[in-house]
Amino acid sequence: MPNFDFEMRFAGAVAGIDEVGRGPLAGPVTAAAAVIDRARAPRSLLTLIDDSKKLSEARREKAYAAIIESGCVAFAVAEASVAEIDATNILQATFLAMRRALSGLAERPAGVLVDGNKVPPGLGCPAECIVGGDTRSYSIAAASILAKVTRDRQMAALAAEFPGYGWESNRGYGSAGHLAALEQLGPTPHHRMSFAPLNRLA
Repeated sequence: MPNFDFEMRFAGAVAGIDEVGRGPLAGPVTAAAAVIDRARAPRSLLTLIDDSKKLSEARREKAYAAIIESGCVAFAVAEASVAEIDATNILQATFLAMRRALSGLAERPAGVLVDGNKVPPGLGCPAECIVGGDTRSYSIAAASILAKVTRDRQMAALAAEFPGYGWESNRGYGSAGHLAALEQLGPTPHHRMSFAPLNRLA
């Protein structure tokens, strides 16, 4: 379960940053930054927060709503577009989304905890990487929930606009149904043409 051990290494507010959507063939990469007021966060909220990948959709939605409504979590969610992914690469686009999320916070934190093994350049404040951070840090876990729910909702909306690809369930990942739809329907403006197998269609 997550805790605040990593946050306690910094004097002051700490933002956790996580992303979702590095691997899909379609849709943006989405990042979130979350700062939990540790003195005010109730146990009822913390018990809901965990790595978004470990939570069912219903539990993620419940945790998302609790984070939004708690009044003790400052947060921002941002993305890098398909065009930006294709123009640079997915790693640089992920860093861009993370910087945008951090910049979206009302106040610059004293430190940043980033899920993964690479610190995005240009954050503008001290940062530490935590491999598996969404299972170890409440701040990163909260960010993972915010990013995941936001992107899932966006992909569901895009699925209604571009039916047939199954984005409401596969979220843009290369499932068998998604790949079959690409063969039959071709790519949309929301597909990452720099990704295989789409790059063979360009």
